[in-house]
Amino acid sequence: MSHTVPSTTPGITTGGTPKKAALASFLGSAVEYYDFFIFGSAAALIFPHVFFPDADTNAAIMSFATFGFAYVARPVGAVVLGHFGDRVGRRKVLMFTLLLMGASTFVIGCLPDFKTVGWWAPALLVLARLCQGLSAAGEQAGASSMTLEHAPDNRRSFFTSWTLTGTQGGQILAALVFIPVLALPDEIKYTIGWRIPFWLSAVVVLIAFFIRRTLHEPPAFEEAKKTAQISKLPVADLLKDHWRDVLRVIACAFIAAVSTVFGTLAISYAKNVAGVDGTTTLWLVVGANFLALGTQPLFGMLADKIGRKPVFIYGALSSAVLTPVFLLSLESGSVPLMFLAAIAFFSFGYAAANAVWPSFYAEMFSTNVRFSGLAIGTQLGFLMAGFAPAIVAAMGGIQSGGWVQISIFTAVICLIATISALTAKETFKVPTKELGQR
Repeated sequence: MSHTVPSTTPGITTGGTPKKAALASFLGSAVEYYDFFIFGSAAALIFPHVFFPDADTNAAIMSFATFGFAYVARPVGAVVLGHFGDRVGRRKVLMFTLLLMGASTFVIGCLPDFKTVGWWAPALLVLARLCQGLSAAGEQAGASSMTLEHAPDNRRSFFTSWTLTGTQGGQILAALVFIPVLALPDEIKYTIGWRIPFWLSAVVVLIAFFIRRTLHEPPAFEEAKKTAQISKLPVADLLKDHWRDVLRVIACAFIAAVSTVFGTLAISYAKNVAGVDGTTTLWLVVGANFLALGTQPLFGMLADKIGRKPVFIYGALSSAVLTPVFLLSLESGSVPLMFLAAIAFFSFGYAAANAVWPSFYAEMFSTNVRFSGLAIGTQLGFLMAGFAPAIVAAMGGIQSGGWVQISIFTAVICLIATISALTAKETFKVPTKELGQR
């Protein structure tokens, strides 16, 4: 059902509410990824002390592994949530993912530590993290699908970029909340202090819930329902008609590992190798993500002018080049240099690919399987992002000279994403109703 006055501009899909959809996606993603990123910060700085017996390298690896467990649940969640997202609607699934993320995050803040219940503590942490993963599996795919289908043909990349811009907002909020926690005395920080950011998620989830519930289903989905084009088994139709695109999205989605390298692994590297305190590294995350709030919509606008592929590929290749620059800046001892390197790497490099992928991937699929295709493809690809910190830590990436291992790892995943993107069709001039047609 439409709530807008149709446009008379030729060639422009009408009937949607793109600004409202973009705002709902931004806020929902911000809440979801506030929850997701406070776990990442805690995995790097808190959990090795709280949930594991020894605060040494092995404890760090185990802590990073708990971060990765969410990514194991995400492909399962992608299949289930993608099915219902394509069958019953984007909005209903997005309401569910929001509540699940909020509940599981709040529970993490209530868990007993290792000294209290032994190995039950990390086991319960993993269970809650799996619930976070199930939720995140449907969030970005659903928000991107919904926003794209609300947007006019010639501005799809700009409006869908706000989904991922919301994740940057969530990461900023997570870092800002964690900075005062790190300033607490150890006896408070490692007992009740670290729990406060997890409990605060309940507040922001409620705010986003009431905003998101007012959004209606996109016109493209409503039209598919009216014309009986809704797939009875979206996954089957997806694998029959779009299996190449699913593989392409999986490989392209490796690029998300850059975000976990920057937001989680680099924090640990800076602390353990370069001797940079956790507060400084979190401010680096805040600064780079804050600027990305501005650069990502600009990259989205650029992709509406010149295409998705060149902007995405630029983001991937610049990330590979700037990773060692950023890591070496952490060892320089110069805080201004660290900030400049972080901003160049994240705000003007990775941000390009991050802004464009929601439209780039979603436009590979038709409306009846878009949620499933986007969810399954990205979540399988995101497995690389989830386990990147643990993999690189096991390779010696958080030891002296580890910037080499981290840089090589990042360059390889960026190259894979680039090659996959080169095989894709350019879709920025294709009308929404014709996307994904063979």
